[in-house]
Amino acid sequence: MSNPLEASEVLYREFPEIRAWLLQIGAALDRMERGIGSVADDPRRQSIDEALRLLLASGADRAEQIQLLFSLRYDPNWKQEFALPARH
Repeated sequence: MSNPLEASEVLYREFPEIRAWLLQIGAALDRMERGIGSVADDPRRQSIDEALRLLLASGADRAEQIQLLFSLRYDPNWKQEFALPARH
C-alpha cells in the first residue's frame, strides 16, 4: 500500500482539471437558466442540486454518495426483468 500524498500536492495536481469541470458545470447550469421554460421540477435537475450540496459537505465519501444518488435502487427481481426468452 502506498503512502497518501500531501493534500497540497493533490490540490496542485488536480486544480486545473477541477477548475475546468466546475466551469463546465457552471456553463451548463447557465444554459438551463437561460432556456425557455423551467426544469426546477425535473428530478434530474433536483439530483444535480443534491449532488452540488453533497460536494460542499465535508467528509471523505462524497464520490460514493454522489454515485449512489445517480444510481438505480437495487431491485431484487432484476433477473426477471432481463430474463431471456426460453429457446425451443
